[in-house]
Amino acid sequence: MVTIGDDVSKIDTPALLIELDTMERNIRTMADFFRTAPTKLRPHAKTHKCPIIAHKQIVAGARGITCAKLGEAEAMIEAGIRDVLVANEVVGEPKVTRLVNVAKHSDIIVAVDDPRNVRHLAEAARAKGVTLNVVVEVEVGNNRCGVQPGEATLGLAREIAEHGNLRFMGLLGYEGHCQFIQKLEERRAKASEAMGKLIFSRELLEDAGFDVEIVSAGGTGTHMITGWYPGVTEVEAGSYVFMDAKYSTIEGLGDFGHALTVLSTVISRPKPDLAVCDAGLKAITFEFGRPPVKDMEGVEYLAPSEEHGRLRVDPAVDLKPGDKIELIVTHCCTNTNLYDQFHCVRDGRLEAVWRISARGRGQ
Repeated sequence: MVTIGDDVSKIDTPALLIELDTMERNIRTMADFFRTAPTKLRPHAKTHKCPIIAHKQIVAGARGITCAKLGEAEAMIEAGIRDVLVANEVVGEPKVTRLVNVAKHSDIIVAVDDPRNVRHLAEAARAKGVTLNVVVEVEVGNNRCGVQPGEATLGLAREIAEHGNLRFMGLLGYEGHCQFIQKLEERRAKASEAMGKLIFSRELLEDAGFDVEIVSAGGTGTHMITGWYPGVTEVEAGSYVFMDAKYSTIEGLGDFGHALTVLSTVISRPKPDLAVCDAGLKAITFEFGRPPVKDMEGVEYLAPSEEHGRLRVDPAVDLKPGDKIELIVTHCCTNTNLYDQFHCVRDGRLEAVWRISARGRGQ
């Protein structure tokens, strides 16, 4: 059994590895950016789902944490993080009851885009005796949740203002459709168009007498744009902490390194040009493409099945059953959700094992 201090080669596979020096450098790099930007960083915890990493981001200067689901937020709050934004709608029972209960122990903020949900949240908050913080989600081109910019946004803010147990905090808009535009200037144009809709809504609300404390937006691919857009107050970048292979294909992210890999064992070399490893669909995700093999020339991940990964191998490469390889994760957010723990490595040795406590918290 592997113990702290052991060489990485002793870790059983498949295993999810964090290269700690690289992750910590990524955290510092993003923190340094936001020390000079007019906005604050509120990192998205859906990437790592791990409270100790969230605490590291906050210590480095982040104002709080973003979560995709209420269950993720509960895991962060249970670990002592109070300032949590759920960048999603929390709808129906029993979720709304859970939300107002956790509001007793935190400063949780939740997104809304429907007056029926607003009324439900207000009733539950009143029954629990809490004041619930809410932001209006604005649809800025991502074609997902959110009210339309302008009058529809103002109308929902007015609905919120009618309920004494709700506190209107501001706006949220995610330019997700811009994140993977390869050319930086094209991405800048599209993201600025999206942010224009969000800030138009902010100005309309302020003209109507609303105090807009929060305007939350952005992601790893647009942080350098949204982070400097006038009127935005915070950016929800998440993937930068690990920097997956998909994000590294776009311009403007060269300062971040790959910190997350799947360690895998070669289990067969049936042909000179073919090897098989133990990382298939249940060990690594593929919606963003095939994982590169780290630091190994002449070896390419070809295709997965459930429990196997086929590798195209240069016949001259000495790769045999029992050898370990590392696969650079292509989508860190979904890949993290496959594992219960991170094996954290520094200088080739196991330094820590961290529980992924928000893993599987999709409710």
